[in-house]
Amino acid sequence: LKVIAIDEQLRVIYEDNVHFDKDLPEFKTQGGVYIHSDRLTVTSPVLMWVKALDMILEKMKSSGFDFSQVRALSGAGQQHGSVYWKKGSIQILKNASSELPLHQSLKGCFSVSDSPIWMDSSTSSQCRELEKAMGGAQHLARVTGSRAYERFTGNQIAKIYSQNPEVYKQTERISLVSSFAASLFLGTYAPIDYSDGSGMNLLQIWEKAWSKSCLDACAPGLEERLGCPVPSHSVLGPISPYYSQRYGFSPDCKVVAFTGDNPASLAGMRLQEGDIAISLGTSDTLFLWIQEPTPALEGHILCNPVDSQTYMALLCFKNGSLMREKIRDDCASGSWDEFSKALSSTVAGNSGNLGFYFDVMEITPEAVGVHRFNRDNQKVSRFPKEVEIRALIEGQFMAKRIHAEKLGYKVCK
Repeated sequence: LKVIAIDEQLRVIYEDNVHFDKDLPEFKTQGGVYIHSDRLTVTSPVLMWVKALDMILEKMKSSGFDFSQVRALSGAGQQHGSVYWKKGSIQILKNASSELPLHQSLKGCFSVSDSPIWMDSSTSSQCRELEKAMGGAQHLARVTGSRAYERFTGNQIAKIYSQNPEVYKQTERISLVSSFAASLFLGTYAPIDYSDGSGMNLLQIWEKAWSKSCLDACAPGLEERLGCPVPSHSVLGPISPYYSQRYGFSPDCKVVAFTGDNPASLAGMRLQEGDIAISLGTSDTLFLWIQEPTPALEGHILCNPVDSQTYMALLCFKNGSLMREKIRDDCASGSWDEFSKALSSTVAGNSGNLGFYFDVMEITPEAVGVHRFNRDNQKVSRFPKEVEIRALIEGQFMAKRIHAEKLGYKVCK
């Protein structure tokens, strides 16, 4: 959990973090999560998140941070995680005693104590059911921006409903991680924002309303448990009196809707129409601002957090830096300097030599293996080292452009 405070000139005046494994060892998480014995189910304890918030605010208080100066706050939460509030919890949240840390007041408030998160892939059967109910994967993508994905919240809710109908019955509200965190500050259930809400397989991205067909395919009475979605920049209301009494926040401090981590990256990097951002990590993630999206079976279309009339596209490529490191080790003696020199020694377009490099099964597209083609479009088994390096880099970036254009991205001339 991270906190950052900025002044009106956007200068950072405070930052800190709580490390779940190290600072909250009593929850026994690894990387902030529990990986269950089936290796598919991955969850995080809800109370760990609440306790981390208590801890970070106490750290700020003891450092002398002046909470009374805070005019507004907002936040981002990992996308696709979900929190299940037990019946009657809203009263406990509203009336939490400022004498107690919040995690003590809320310890009995969750019908599911361990939240399914983005790493969970245990809902394949629910995904198939949802696509079938919606007339196929492509039709579901046209309505919600994505085909059915195991980590998406609608499918996670469907699993909970089918495996534990009693637990679902005891649940009065379902939050995303982002709207859950906003609820803690608001002292009442915060609505889900359009942008994070479009990563659930439940929101009609064009109408910005829940799809009745999707809701009905997942669980009964789901609409009342989700509440009405709102624009991502909505002011939700003043901060809960709990924080004024315990930490000295001004009662006028506003809580602005929280959103998902991916939409927050688009907002934080100040992307505009025609811009494209690429995160080169273990997996490569590409996100971009789109005016007229064309949802496809690969990638995701989400509502734009900055401008509710436009959209953002998100593409994930599993074979990212690990593939680049592998070719660096094979062709450049493990040295990035050598890798760069070899890349510079070849011409753009690689004299017509082209390669596709998928060490593990790729997400976009679903393919595996290394495939090399020479200038005559014949498949070959190897390239010279410097040709290999350029083929890898150009192949990865061409794939990103092609799949972005499939989703409606137009390269500005």
